[in-house]
Formats: sequence, C-alpha cells, structure tokens
Amino acid sequence: MSHSRDVSAFRLVRLAAVTSALTCVPMVVVAQSAVPNRPVQAQPAVRPKPAAPVTAATAPPATQGAATTLAQGAASAKTNDDVIARVGATNISADEIRAYVASLGPRERAAVSQDPALLSQAVRLMLANRLVLQEVVAKKWDQQPNVAEQLQQVRDNAVVELYLQSVSAPPANFPSEDDLQKVYDANRASFLVPRQFELAQIFVPLAKDADKAAEDKAKKAVDEVQRKLKAPAADFAAIANEVNEAENGGELGWVPETQIRPEIRPRVMELAKNMVSDPIKLDDGWHIIKLNDTKASYTRTLPEVRDALVQQIRSERATALRRAYVAELLKQHPPVINELALSSLVGEQSSPAR
Repeated sequence: MSHSRDVSAFRLVRLAAVTSALTCVPMVVVAQSAVPNRPVQAQPAVRPKPAAPVTAATAPPATQGAATTLAQGAASAKTNDDVIARVGATNISADEIRAYVASLGPRERAAVSQDPALLSQAVRLMLANRLVLQEVVAKKWDQQPNVAEQLQQVRDNAVVELYLQSVSAPPANFPSEDDLQKVYDANRASFLVPRQFELAQIFVPLAKDADKAAEDKAKKAVDEVQRKLKAPAADFAAIANEVNEAENGGELGWVPETQIRPEIRPRVMELAKNMVSDPIKLDDGWHIIKLNDTKASYTRTLPEVRDALVQQIRSERATALRRAYVAELLKQHPPVINELALSSLVGEQSSPAR
C-alpha cells in the first residue's frame, strides 16, 4: 500500500486535474474590436508551437544535407565559450539554451523556472538529437533520394508555417487596454474560482468483487481506525500514515469543490475546520475525511489573469488573421481540382492489392 496516498487522491478527486480550475483561461474570440456586453463564444485556439531541435523548422534543405546543421552548431560553439553541454563534436551553448527557453510559452517557462530538472531533460534531448544527427551525416543517410525528397517536403511545410506566422502576427500593442477590459468583463464568470477545501484522508480499500471475509476484514480495520481517532489527543496524520503506509499524513492538499466526488462532497460540506467525518463506504472502499481548512469562492482579478488572457487573445487574433490571409490568397488564385481524377486515385489506393 505504499502508493495508497496517490490512489486515495485519485479516488477522492475527479479525473480532471485539480489545478486546472485555478489556472485555465477561457477561450475567447476577439473581433477587430471587442464588443461590450456581448457573450464571447468559445473556440479552440491554435498556438504556433516553437520549433524543436532537428525538426521541420530546423531541417536544412535536402540538397544541403544534415551536415549543414552540424557545421552551424560547430561554428556557433567557436564564437561562444560559454558551453553548457557537449556531445561528440558539437556543443550546446548558453545562447542556444536561452533561445530555447525564450521559445516556450509562459506556462512552460514558469514550469522550467520552478523545476530546473525540466530544462536538464530538454538539454539531454538536444544532445540525443545531436548524436543521431552525427550518425545521419556519417552514413550520408539524408542524401538518399527518397529521404531527400521527404526532407524537402518537411522544409517546405516549415517555411510555409513560419511565413504564415509572420503575416498573421497581431500588432505589438494588441490588445489594447480597453479591449482587454471588455473581454475580461464579458467572461468574468469564467474566472470564478470555486470554493476549495484542504483535505486529508484515511483510506481502507475494498475490491468491488470482495467476498464476505474480505468485507469483514475491511470493516474491522475501519472500526479500529475509528477507535484510534476517538482516543484523547488522537493524531489523524499519524494514524493515516500507519493505515495508508505513507509519510504525508494522508494530505490531499487543496481540492476545488467541483473536483470532489459527488458521494463525498455533501459530507465535506457538513464538516467544520479540523473535524473528521464518519467512515464513508464507496465502491472502492472506506474513506475517512478530515477538513483542515476552507477557502471561499472568488473571482480572479484582471491583473491575476492578464498575461494568460493577453496570450489567448493574441493567439486567437493570429488564427483569424491567418485564415483571412489564406482565404484572400485563394480568392485571388482560385484552385482548380479535377475531382473525377482525384476520386479515381482514391479508389486506386483503397482497392485491395492483387
């Protein structure tokens, strides 16, 4: 039962991440200027992803081969003594790491800042890619005709993507403060943070198909836990550690009201601070809940959500500009497609081989 704390948390809390209710910014649609007092419809945003090492955005033309990339890496290393990592004949400089971090989104950068191990993992992946690339160069694998053709297609797609990003980038001063305020006001309800409960739990598992003997054993364990909890100066954390074979005192942390299992939520609502519930029998076992503290529901202010909201608005504007640009380009140069021939090709591909 060494993993029982994780299992307990999973069973008490819904599958959705607990923190998503606190950090998620609603999807909003911004026209050329935001319209006050009009609901903003949700639409998925398309965020251009930063190019990763040795992918479409960094792949050299097929005619040049992978050696170009290695040569560029070696050249940059010669002009920068601040080497962070090295593999084979190539280095990864501090400037390259800074460029990588700069290409991340705000949340990813924040995650890297809080956990430097994430950046270390990224550097290790870069090193692995460099090793593979050295193998490619040594074997001249990228110069094979079929591979060169695929690389050219990858490069073409990357160039198109980068170009569309450039022509669809919103102005630097977008959105304006007025637009930002209007979008925030129109979506204020989406920034509501539900009431939160700081909970701890003692969990006695019981399989759904348990026989009478297993049920009696589990019930006996629950009764023993209750006896200990009712003793003078009972220590919930110590009892939880003993039962759950953990060292965290059964702590589940802050859980939004909406993420608590419906069968348990009413019992939690009845508890006062530092109170412990009676055993709650569910289909996975017995739950004994302690309420450590409560946070009232509140609406996040504009300063709290400003950065994420600006990013969301800019992303959606970029998507709209991209679509408009492509639509205008197609309008100026209407495509002609031989649908009959195309259907024949599809039929050829779907026919079973003889």
